[in-house]
Amino acid sequence: MQLPSSLLQNAVAEFSKLPGIGKKTALRLVLHLLKQDVNEAEQFGEAITRMRKEIKFCQRCYNVSDGDICSICANSVRNQRMICVVENIRDVIAIESTQQLNGTYHVLGGIISPLDGVGPDQLNIETLVSRIQKEETEELLFALNPNIQGDTTIYYIQKKIAHLPCRITTIARGIAFGGELEYADEMTLARSIANRLPVQQYVK
Repeated sequence: MQLPSSLLQNAVAEFSKLPGIGKKTALRLVLHLLKQDVNEAEQFGEAITRMRKEIKFCQRCYNVSDGDICSICANSVRNQRMICVVENIRDVIAIESTQQLNGTYHVLGGIISPLDGVGPDQLNIETLVSRIQKEETEELLFALNPNIQGDTTIYYIQKKIAHLPCRITTIARGIAFGGELEYADEMTLARSIANRLPVQQYVK
C-alpha cells in the first residue's frame, strides 16, 4: 500500500503491527486520528506511552497494576485465601467479567510446553508455591486452558504442593477441550467456575 505521505505510511505500518489489524483497518484508524483535534491525538499518544512506561506488575500475583500491589490483591473484601491460577492477564480479565470469583489470582505467564521450549523454570510457579505456604491458602483453583499443555501444568503444580493442606480444584469442563478462555462466552465461563471439580477427577 503506497501512500502519498511517509508520515502517514509510518503510522499505518505501526498500527498494522497490532493483532487483528490489517493494512486497511490501520489506514482507517490513522485517517480517523488525522481528523481529530491535535490535542486529542496527543492525549491518545500520551495515554499509550504512559501505559507502556508506567504500568507495573503486581508483586504478589503478577497481574497488571498501577502500583506494587494490584487492586484485586489489595481488596480486603475478597477471599485472600483462595488463589485462581491463570495463564495470562487476558484470562484474569475474562474471569473478572463473569463476577463469579471472589478470590485472588496468580498469573503464571504461560503454561508448560516442552515443544515450544517453555519449562517450569520460565513460569511463576515457584513464587506460587511459596505464596501458598506463606499465606496458608485454602483453595487453589486452576483456570487454565483445557488442553494437553494446561493439564501438564496442573499436574506439575499439583505434585509440587501435594504436601500442603490446600484444596485443589479446577474449572468444570464446560469449555471445550482445546478451547481458549478469552474466546469463551461469559455464561459458559461463569458456569465452569461455579461448577469447579476436584483435580483428581480428570488428571490421571
